[in-house]
Amino acid sequence: MQYKTDIEIAQSCKMKPIMEIAETAHVDEKYIEQYGRYKAKIDLSLLNESDKKDGKLILVTAITPTPAGEGKTTTTIGLADGLKRIGKDVTVALREPSLGPVFGVKGGAAGGGYAQVVPMEDINLHFTGDFHAIGAANNLLAAMLDNHIQQGNELNIDVRRITWKRCVDMNDRQLRFVVDGLGGKANGTPREDGFDITVASEIMAVLCLSDSITDLKKRLSEIIVGYTYDNAPVTCGQLNAAGAMTALLKDALKPNLVQTLEGTPAFVHGGPFANIAHGCNSVIATKMALKMGDYTVTEAGFGADLGAEKFLDIKCRKAGLTPDAVVVVATVRALKMHGGLAKNELATEDLGALELGIPNLLRHVSNIKNVYKLPCVVAVNRFPTDTDNEIDFIIEKCRELGVNTVLSTVWAEGGKGGEALAKEVVRLCEVEQGDFTFSYSLDSTIEEKIDAVVKKVYGGDGIVVLPAAKKQIAELEALGFGSLPVCIAKTQYSFSDDPSKLGAPENFEITVKNVKVSAGAGFIVVLTGDILTMPGLPKRPAAEKIDVDENGVISGLF
Repeated sequence: MQYKTDIEIAQSCKMKPIMEIAETAHVDEKYIEQYGRYKAKIDLSLLNESDKKDGKLILVTAITPTPAGEGKTTTTIGLADGLKRIGKDVTVALREPSLGPVFGVKGGAAGGGYAQVVPMEDINLHFTGDFHAIGAANNLLAAMLDNHIQQGNELNIDVRRITWKRCVDMNDRQLRFVVDGLGGKANGTPREDGFDITVASEIMAVLCLSDSITDLKKRLSEIIVGYTYDNAPVTCGQLNAAGAMTALLKDALKPNLVQTLEGTPAFVHGGPFANIAHGCNSVIATKMALKMGDYTVTEAGFGADLGAEKFLDIKCRKAGLTPDAVVVVATVRALKMHGGLAKNELATEDLGALELGIPNLLRHVSNIKNVYKLPCVVAVNRFPTDTDNEIDFIIEKCRELGVNTVLSTVWAEGGKGGEALAKEVVRLCEVEQGDFTFSYSLDSTIEEKIDAVVKKVYGGDGIVVLPAAKKQIAELEALGFGSLPVCIAKTQYSFSDDPSKLGAPENFEITVKNVKVSAGAGFIVVLTGDILTMPGLPKRPAAEKIDVDENGVISGLF
């Protein structure tokens, strides 16, 4: 059987005009700024002027990622469409895709099959220009920093301790480490420099955690760009850059409104990486979606140990959000990979491999239920090769934890394939009461917070803090940053900091290599393992298959 590709399905969809979607989302036309016929931005005043009660918040997360795929975004969109099909007033809140994965190995982030947000090509490419604005603001700050040094360095900045990098929204390993300012005195001060991918920029995190233009400007001014020769931090505010940066970002701060294939309103806004930053769409978009629907479905990046942990411990804490239910997405195929099978061995029933791999799912589920104390359901994306025995095995194991398992076929059937999951989510929201708890207290020391996440969420024995990181922690606590939450950057492929340790590894420690503050975003970044803030392209980049015909129709996106 020949299946349509994601882009073919998206292009065959008859989209509704965005004003019709806005009406479905209860957004008055006075708040709408149209970007063509099928996209719009929403004016921020809507949040202050709407007196509608917030709806229920559903978080979709997943098991630890594998090359077999899990389908988290697809499930998020299909669940929203499923809720709509059973008569609920629903919105969906998602991140914007980065061009890095779009042209790299992972592809876009607009869902898949018959559970997508559209216009898929626009969302995966330039969309409404938010990422370009973030990159421009980031690089304006870099330019003003180097210009300050060139013009006399009144702030006494130590060029060896500049922490602010330039950025570009592309996977480009060539830019990780550069030397710039060459060519003589007129061309700047020679120094080591580098680029991050835009989604790793602190500007992205700041935009996604701000709740107003005033808050955005304040956060931007607090960004630390380096240190003086006397070891004092130098901020964006001291460089007088925050006003101009806010001017570049004022429209990017407004959430984007699009639609699913089935016409469900979708707020798609912001896109920090979850293995580097906090991995959630913007606070403003989530709050707006909650205002406009009785149910809002959102997602957090990668597995629950990364995206969900940061969504709960950072975003919910800062924004005052409390999820009403959590969906943990899994596939039989991925669990068998965690059990040791190769990708080409997944089509055959193998309960032994499934038994070895399922502890990964159970640890994620236990974390949601027992660490964060939230109602939870497991959604299994069913593939044609999955057997009834394998499905029954997962159902029984999850039942032992007091969690129901629901089969999802949203990739093939859209909202219809998400109806059963939608009904279970409604039951969780209406019947089961959570007692939302964070995994650590802000009163704890930085090391205690990291240790708590490692032990409670990752299932590790504790942490090993390298001497350089110990010194950095002491300096940050002395500067008054000890009460901030921690944003742990580690591999997405394992609970540990070793990507080869699949399943639910035990008897491991997490090595803390580097600790720095994102003062504007308001969290401490903890680097473990080998984390790249500028990815590279694979041997065969996805970009090689993307094309456009003479009529402007794009092909090859996924």
